[in-house]
Amino acid sequence: MQLGIVSPIVTANPGAHAPWEEKAGIAELVQVAQAADRLGFHHLTCSEHVAVPTEAATQRGGTYWDPLATFGHLAAVTERLRLMTQVLVIGYHHPLAIAKRYGTLDLVSGGRLMLGIGVGSLEEEFALLGAPFARRGERADDGLRALRASLGRREPSYHGTHYDFDGLVVEPHAVQERVPLLIGGRTARSLRRAVELGDGWVPFGLGLDELHAMLTSRELPAGFEVILSPGRMVDPIGDPGGTTTRLARVREAGATLVTTAVEATSADHYCDQLETLAALAKEIS
Repeated sequence: MQLGIVSPIVTANPGAHAPWEEKAGIAELVQVAQAADRLGFHHLTCSEHVAVPTEAATQRGGTYWDPLATFGHLAAVTERLRLMTQVLVIGYHHPLAIAKRYGTLDLVSGGRLMLGIGVGSLEEEFALLGAPFARRGERADDGLRALRASLGRREPSYHGTHYDFDGLVVEPHAVQERVPLLIGGRTARSLRRAVELGDGWVPFGLGLDELHAMLTSRELPAGFEVILSPGRMVDPIGDPGGTTTRLARVREAGATLVTTAVEATSADHYCDQLETLAALAKEIS
């Protein structure tokens, strides 16, 4: 079983982060990332929000490190760990801006980029950035097609309903032949979008039985990634049996990759937990 981690420190969602993270910074994040890299974890994550309205922050949290800056630093201090946005809101960016900025990240990281993409739901943030909120799903679909036509290409060309470009040079660009596009969401439409336009699905806020039913209701393409989470933080040292059971249940629900959050009281404790978690994952596999 391949495991990734929900990066600590970079977000502070209510109920989903530990007290030690409030005083931690880049040094502790590097410590965790390097431990995950050494132990063979598949990926770590970073989410995107530019500015969260004060009222919304009580549910969503207000701390969101910028993925591009964060991953640019972590790329320099790790070797194998993949860098996954979870998620980047596609409506906030022109597809060529993503292709250039994150394509450069793919280059400097040696081809380790995974682009988790979301349609977005925070209307105030759309307005702040001057991005259209209405028909955002339709625009996201066209943006995904434009992004697929652009990533890894020096001279991208695309003619769609919302994006149209040709005769341009984007250099540098992604070095992967096909950068994974992983679509976030919790609806049947998001799964359909992922199957038709992406390389995988990153659902959230759904129970494992519901996820299993959705995943078995349609044929998935070969190599299609399903990235699931066991839910609340796992405690590999304190509860190895419970951790193993939860990971196994996620795999049975249809996960090809599992992204976990780990209980810890410090960065050192977090790294110890990762070491135990890596050993448990091998037993399940």
